[in-house]
Parts: sequence; C-alpha cells; structure tokens
Amino acid sequence: MRQLGIGDAWVLEPQVFPDDRGSFHEWYRGAEFREATGYDLGLVQANCSVSRRGVLRGIHFADVPPGQAKYVTCVRGAVLDVVVDIRVGSPSYARWEAVRLDEDTRRAVFLAEGLGHAFMALTDDATVVYLCSAGYAPGREHGIHPLDPALGIAWPDGVGPVLSSRDAEAPSLAEAERSGLLPAYADCSAHYRRLRSGEFSG
Repeated sequence: MRQLGIGDAWVLEPQVFPDDRGSFHEWYRGAEFREATGYDLGLVQANCSVSRRGVLRGIHFADVPPGQAKYVTCVRGAVLDVVVDIRVGSPSYARWEAVRLDEDTRRAVFLAEGLGHAFMALTDDATVVYLCSAGYAPGREHGIHPLDPALGIAWPDGVGPVLSSRDAEAPSLAEAERSGLLPAYADCSAHYRRLRSGEFSG
C-alpha cells in the first residue's frame, strides 16, 4: 500500500496473476493494511454499486466520530475515484487526489474517517465494492457538491456528469464549512490515535 498525497489515504497496487482461466489477486491483506495504517480495518458494512457511464457519486462523508472509513475497488469496468480532504485545519485541506480504479489494474483505495469520497463511472456497468468501518446512518451522512468550482476536481472531459438529486443539491465546501458540517482535523487525528491504540469504541 502506498500513501497518497493526502494524509490518511492509501492506494493498493496489487500483483495480478492472469492465466488462461482468468486472473487472481489479493485486494485486502490484514497485515499489509496494518503496516500501512497502524491499525486494523474494522469491517461493519460492505456495499456494492453499479453505475452507467457518467454517473458521479459523492462527495460523501460522515460525522467524526465515528465517521466511516472506506476501502474501495472496482471489480467491473472503470471509475475515477477521488479522495478530498475536507478536514478543517488539515495541512492538505481542500486538496483532492484521483486514482483510476478498474478491472485490469485491480487497484484499491483506502480513505480514513473524515475524508470525502467521490467517483465517476468511466464505463457502463462500472461496479464498485467497498468495505466500510461503520454502517450507514442517515443523520450522520453529509455531502459536498462534486462540481464545486472552488475544489476544481478534474473530472474527465467528454463525460457528462449524472448526479442524484441529493448530490446536485449538496452545498459547496465553503458553505459546508460555514454551517459547521465539516469534520475537524483535530477530532479526526484523535480518532486515528484511538484506533492505533486499540480503542475501537467511537
């Protein structure tokens, strides 16, 4: 696992073993995950989404604590996966980083609690699966508009974004910060320290 330019986010670049039957790879190894992050992934929920080309999901995040860390991969087709640092006070606040996830490279992305997550489907039937450290809780879930010009995420040219009504109505990053929706970097850092010390209660 290689750390991204945004702190507390990593990309896994696995070795894929192809043969005449198909291919095999390991997309999660507990020891490797712990070595990179300093703690174990507490799996509470697993999700699968299928999207047609152009569908743009996100930017989503949850209140910290407990937040919702995500370990994401694309098992069919391809997506542009984006991690956004929305933690107020973070050295990389308002920065984003994109990783192409697809059925060929089999990359996976892990983003810790408090980071924003979004992806755009680059193909039809793009199938994304992700492991989550906390279950879906509507009252703690929030979003930032993925086309916020202040963020300036470089979504692919020539692909018209298709947003849900929820995402289309989401506030900008500045609006979310003014309204107090965004997690604080200090709270997130304290949460990570508790995870690394073995204290898993929110």
